[in-house]
Order: sequence, then structure tokens, then C-alpha cells
Amino acid sequence: MDICAWLRGLGLERYEQAFRDNAIDEAILPKLTAEDLKDLGVTAVGHRRILLDAIAGLRAEPLRTADHSVVPDRSSGKAPEAERRQLTVMFADLVGSTALSARLDPEELRDIIGAYHRRCAEVISGSGGFVAKYLGDGVLAYFGYPQAHEEDAEQAVRAGLALIEVVAKLDAGPATSLQVRVGIATGLVVVGDLLGEGAAQEQAVIGETPNLAARLQGLAEPNTVVIADGTRRMLGGLFDYCDLGTLPVAGIDYPVQLWRVLGASLIGSRFEALRATSTPLIGREEEIALLTRRWERAKAGDGSVVLIVGEPGIGKSRIAQTLLEQLGEEPHTRLRYFCSPHHQHSALYPSITQLEQAAGFRREDTAETRLDKLVAVLAVANQELSEAVPLLADLLSVPIADRYPPLNFTPQKRKQKTLQMQVAQVEGLAARQPLLMLWEDIHWSDPTTLESLDLLIDRAATLRVLIILTFRPEFTPPWIGRPHVTLLSLNRLPPRHRAEMIAHVTGGKTLPPEIANQIIDRTDGVPLFIEELTKSVVESGWVTDAGDHYSMNGPAVPLAIPTTLQASLLARLDRLAPTREVAQIAATLGRQFSHELISAVADMSQPQLEGILEQLICAELVFRRGTPPDATYTFKHALVQDAAYSTLLRPRRQQLHGRITILVFWRKRTGERTDPLKRSAC
Repeated sequence: MDICAWLRGLGLERYEQAFRDNAIDEAILPKLTAEDLKDLGVTAVGHRRILLDAIAGLRAEPLRTADHSVVPDRSSGKAPEAERRQLTVMFADLVGSTALSARLDPEELRDIIGAYHRRCAEVISGSGGFVAKYLGDGVLAYFGYPQAHEEDAEQAVRAGLALIEVVAKLDAGPATSLQVRVGIATGLVVVGDLLGEGAAQEQAVIGETPNLAARLQGLAEPNTVVIADGTRRMLGGLFDYCDLGTLPVAGIDYPVQLWRVLGASLIGSRFEALRATSTPLIGREEEIALLTRRWERAKAGDGSVVLIVGEPGIGKSRIAQTLLEQLGEEPHTRLRYFCSPHHQHSALYPSITQLEQAAGFRREDTAETRLDKLVAVLAVANQELSEAVPLLADLLSVPIADRYPPLNFTPQKRKQKTLQMQVAQVEGLAARQPLLMLWEDIHWSDPTTLESLDLLIDRAATLRVLIILTFRPEFTPPWIGRPHVTLLSLNRLPPRHRAEMIAHVTGGKTLPPEIANQIIDRTDGVPLFIEELTKSVVESGWVTDAGDHYSMNGPAVPLAIPTTLQASLLARLDRLAPTREVAQIAATLGRQFSHELISAVADMSQPQLEGILEQLICAELVFRRGTPPDATYTFKHALVQDAAYSTLLRPRRQQLHGRITILVFWRKRTGERTDPLKRSAC
């Protein structure tokens, strides 16, 4: 493993020398703790969090064979724990393989199937999923296990669409074009049980979801992706769809709403695509007023940069969207950039996608058409295009043929010129009319994008531009302290605003107090949590519309985590995969738990336990008050606690609850701090 390349991939190449000087190699790297990182000179909390998350990922990374299938890790001698999880399952099947087998020599067919499997593995693993099993010419893939990501359902669909394209390009002989059918479904499963022996051993997924995905694949037409309604609702307006109606599906005892995915939508904003019916902005008047003042200054030529920081779901994108809506028809230019967790190592990915969208590229466009569209976009800000077009066409992989002279730059010089040209584009646009630039989720930006932002922010003060950048607390922006840069931290909503937001979601109809209070308490003032949990209650059938209010259909029960939040919450836990067992035990103990009690319940050494708890604290999943062994811990969010607890199977829950009950009873009765279970075992 190249440690320096690994650091560069995280955007933390500044620590290369420290890692070299302290002989950190691939054997030592997974063992580093927060204290070790401090000793290495990693003083920024955000940088330590990034490194700890990445190190945890190294520890949890499953071994893969040459065909990208997962090999269960048995190095510890301990069988992997089965879990309850929300999973997106994909089934892909090669169309017409039977006819191919009748026409081709077995060796020729073997080569075609092998190439097909390799392309599937490349596309699926590149999209954050993994191939669980090959079934002849069929492929079973999971998105969301062994590690959940916030965009698992979206990535599964994008992978399905990509499979159609790459498989069509495979060489299957003259007059033969290969086609695939893809079915995708999302839902609750039990995953992790090992079935079979030896090479045939696999981690099975049990539940309705894989069966539904397989059935949908069977119903799909060649070269189409068909998804279940649950997946469709999670995807919002990210894609264009064809409603296939409600159809009976073999093995499913209710009619299933099916959708065919036509392709990615042209909606420019992920926020608009996923939150099309979001509630009005509540409790953020001061923040909007600040942005409005900065915009007025920018229009007068006093450029500004506003950094909006906050945890997931706190409303960063919503605030930026509200400013855009307020501008309305006011003359201005707006540019929007979106960073992605799946493209953190793709240089200038946000700029490339923004430029492609601004140019209006379509899948069916020829190379010449794309070049014409690119020239038209660049001409708005530039009169001299002899360098701009070749540089940015190269960035977008658009051939220029002989329309422009080639630029003979070294790779480093080309990169430098490209970044300068991007700044020149901004200067040209801002000279025409005021410019509003929105960069979302820059905690997922690639190192080259950060270089580009450095140049842009340096230049912004003298331009008619307002640049808004949103990010999560784990990212430490290097621009704080500059005169034209403002940091805006978003706090959680107080109870009064939480209740107001619930009322907006329900259309002004009151919920039963026992339900409304649960939502207020368990969402911790995070607007997205409030919105999604309230929607889930209204759609669940637990309450009935009674005119101006909702009434209960039965006794109040603990509210389940909405499917729209499952992936996001699990992703936070899975980024620290080695800590999952302790997080599950802690979740069983409650929202708040003591160091003493978790030490007694967890079957591990004190140094190991304290190291894991430290990782949970650094990731801001839990807070600590006091010093071990007298410390107490609190989950930052009730829903994070719920997500950790929800992954436990019933027998494990019963085992933990039984152990906790015995310990508490023993200590109350005897006052002793010893473990009665270990004493009896001796």
C-alpha cells in the first residue's frame, strides 16, 4: 500500500513527511488511534476525523477476489454477525444466453460470459456495491452492505443504467448485440449468515427484497431497468421514469407498483430533486438576512464568500435554496456545483458535471454537437477561445478534431492552465452581471477541486460574486479568517420551531400529543429528521385524518426510522465498522449510558473498549461527560441510537437485555461491581 498516495486521496498530503518520519506503513496504519495522530502532528480535529474514518474503513474493507466478489473475513476466527439492515438489491440478467449457447462453441461462450461478468463487477464495485453471487449469466449485487452509503439506491440505479451501455459494447461476434435486464428493490433484510461450504460459501440475504428484485428483473424488457415503488420514492426526481402500473408479481401476495427508469433527469439541483415538497424554512431568519446582506454587497462589487457548516439534515441546502428563490427574476447568473462521496478521487468532478449540464449535453449527442454546445457556453464569458475550448474540452473528454490548434503543455502546466481558465470564466460571467455560486458538500471534494476553490476564493473579493459553500463539521476549511469570508454555523431547531415544522408537514392538522412529542424529542431539532419522521407517521396508517386533526388508530408505539433516513444513519455507523458492536451494545443500554456499565456488558479489554469509544466520540456519534471510569456517554441523536439498535437480531437483543438486567439487579442488591456472570462461570 502506498501511504503517500492514500493521504493524497484524502486531501491530506501535508502529513506525508510526518508519516514517513515515523515509519507508518500498511501494517501500522490500521492500528493508529486519535492520540497517535496528535503525536504525528495532526492538530486539526477535522483532519483527525477524516483519517480515523478512513482508517476504520481500511480495517473493515472486505477481501475481494479477482472478479470483485467478496470473501468473508475469517482472520479473527469469529463468524460475522448477521444483522437486520435496509438494503438495495440488484438482479441483472443477460438476455438471450440460451440462444447464444446453441450457436457458439463453449469456449467462445465462456469468453463472452467472463467478459460480461468482469464488466458487471467493474460497474457495480465502482458504484459502491458489490457482487454477491453469479448465477450463470445472472448477477446478484448488494448496495448498502457490508457498508451503507447515503446514496445506495441512487448508485444502484446508476449502475443498472451503466450496465446496459457497457454490455452493449461487448464483442459477441458478428450481428450480435448483447442486452441485459435489471431489477432493483429496496427493503429490510437479514444479511450476514454464511451459507454453503468452501468456494460456494456466500453471505446470504434473507427477506422479501431479493425475491422482489429477482421478479422485477424477470418482468423487465431487454435493456431496461425496472424498480420497485419503495426505491422510486427514495430517488425522488433524480431520474425520469415510466409508470408501469400496479402488477401482480409471483411470490408477492400484494400488487406491486413498478417503474421503468428512463435515465437521469435534467433537474439541476439534487436538493430540488430529493426534496421537491419540502416545508417552508423555519427558524433561520438571521441566516437568510446575513446571506441577503452579502448578496447586496456582491452586487456592488464587494465579493463575498459564506461558509455554511452543519451536520447532515440541518438545513444547509435549504437555506441556500431559499436565497435562490428570493432572488426570483432579479438579473443575475447562478452556478451550482455538487460534490459526491463516490467521486472524491475524480479530479474536478463538480466542475465537469456543472459544465456538462450548463452546455446541455445529452446521451445521444455526437462529439461535434457536444463541442458546439461547449463553445456556445464558453463564449458567454470569453471572447478569446483558442485556449479555453481545448482545455475545457479535454476536461470533458470532448474531441476538438482540427477545429482548434492543439496545446502542447506538460500535465502540470495543463492542470495549472485549466484551473486559471475556470477562474477566468467566473471573472467573465461576473463582469456581465452579478454571479451567485453555490458549492454543496465540499467535505466530499477532490484535492484538485480544493485547489480550484483556493484560486477562486482569493479572487472573489474584487468580483461581483457571492460564493456559498456548504459542508459538514468534519471538514476544516482553509479559508477561515480572510476578510471577505464569513463562517455560518447552523444549530438545531428549538422545540417551538420543531412543533411549527410538524404543523407545516401535516398541513396544519394536529397530531396526537403522544405522537407529536415523540417526533419533537427523537428528532433532536434536525429539520430533515422532523420532516421525514412526520411524513412517515402520516403515511403509516397509525393515524387517521379526522378533519382538522389526526386521531390514533391504536396505542402509541415507538416510531420506526423512515426508509428515507435509514441509509444515511447506517452510513454514519458503517464508516466506523469496527465500532459497530460497541455501538449496538450502547444502543441497547439507552440514549445515555455509563462507562462502568458498558465495560461490564462488552466482552473486551478496557484498552480496546476505550479506543472504540474514543472513535465514536471523534465521529460525533456520542458525547462524553467526565473521565473514565466515571464517565457517562450520550448518543448525539436518538435516531442514530435507534439505527444501531435496529441492526440487532432478536436473539442478540434478548441476550444483551438479559445480561444488562442481571448486572443491574446484582449491583442494586449487593452493591458489588464484579460481574456475576463471570463469577458463576469461574
